[in-house]
Amino acid sequence: MNVVFSHGKESGPWGTKIKEMAKIAESKGFKVDSIDYQGINDVDNRVNKLRENLTLVDGSVVLVGSSMGGYVATACSESLACKGLFVLAPAFYLGGKVDFDAVTVPKRTTVVHGWLDDIVPVENSWRFAKQHSTELHILNDGHRLITTLPKITELFSQFLDDIEA
Repeated sequence: MNVVFSHGKESGPWGTKIKEMAKIAESKGFKVDSIDYQGINDVDNRVNKLRENLTLVDGSVVLVGSSMGGYVATACSESLACKGLFVLAPAFYLGGKVDFDAVTVPKRTTVVHGWLDDIVPVENSWRFAKQHSTELHILNDGHRLITTLPKITELFSQFLDDIEA
């Protein structure tokens, strides 16, 4: 199984959170990839890039995204090969072509958001999680979710264990 990461607008493909989560995924035997969206500012063009990349992946996938990457991962999660979705401070309901109330997400979907996020309102994740009956974790952190990284990696590890079960 493959874990494919999508970074946020101001980040890169191997930022701090992705590196830490990639280590966990690799330790559990997952293949890992992180798409480079640098220079692509339009979120829907990022969605198209991920869709193209997913056609090259052999086997099922778990999609992981942070902020704008959460938008991108969720938009592509309707793929039959997607076994799970793990998103951090996802940029839901902030524009773009995707209707997040209407998307079909994998049964195993986890949303993590920070109470102190001043970029994406935490209420957006609550709305999405309520609409889709997904797991939601709200942490005492800001948009970057760096101070709670140990908790996030713990949640991600459990998420992957649940996918494999």
